[in-house]
Amino acid sequence: MTVRNLSGVRRPHRAGRSPLRLAVIDDDTGFLTVLDRRVTALGWQSRVLGRPVAVERLVAMRVDAVVIDLALAGTDAWSYLEAVCGRLPEVGVVVCTAPVATAARVRGLRLGADDWIAKPCHPDELAARVEAVARRRRASVLQFPRPPLVAGELELHPDRFEAFVRGAPADLTRREFELLALLATAPDVVLEREDIYQRVWGYAVARGDRSVDVYVRKLRLKLDRLSPGWRYIHTHFGIGYRFAPEPPAPAPRELAATQVEEVCA
Repeated sequence: MTVRNLSGVRRPHRAGRSPLRLAVIDDDTGFLTVLDRRVTALGWQSRVLGRPVAVERLVAMRVDAVVIDLALAGTDAWSYLEAVCGRLPEVGVVVCTAPVATAARVRGLRLGADDWIAKPCHPDELAARVEAVARRRRASVLQFPRPPLVAGELELHPDRFEAFVRGAPADLTRREFELLALLATAPDVVLEREDIYQRVWGYAVARGDRSVDVYVRKLRLKLDRLSPGWRYIHTHFGIGYRFAPEPPAPAPRELAATQVEEVCA
């Protein structure tokens, strides 16, 4: 699988507004080159996925919109589209693929796609459609805030950038919160350092940059202080990190009592 930034550079965006995050599932080099120019001009952050990836990976990317060429999914196209739309209700999904019959377009829209456009298409039109569906989704999220994410003794409120441990504020910086939220929204999935950096910092990681490791260490220190004994973030050496809440091990006395009960039984 090839996952890369479209242009490999940091892109400017309007002050006071987060840049739109876009994932493009397509392998048409010519199409991607033309689209890249428009995406760069708009100041969006984008990732190219050369083929369909696990929906959990898309969830971890925290994108605002996805452009999909369904031809890449082959016979699994409809089930994949349904899975993406079902797991990412707050994300705008635009199908951009070769011309098909009206019945196929209707089926895709009924499965959850927000829009459908046939290739070849003008990049300005595709960008406008993506922006429109992302804007509608963002408005929907603001109107109907997502429920808090609860894991172990943690409670995260993504719409407010707030985290609590046993009801007390965790006092995380915004960057720390974004990192923790990214990991927590993809439980038991190992996220690569480069992918974490791209999704949280917003641009490709520079060679030798250890920002991800530094912030994970800061997060662990805060979580260890607020939630003693719990393990939330696990290291996969040479790869990245995985979020999986693990409660404290039973105290020796409690363990001995359990063993006695089992023997007596």
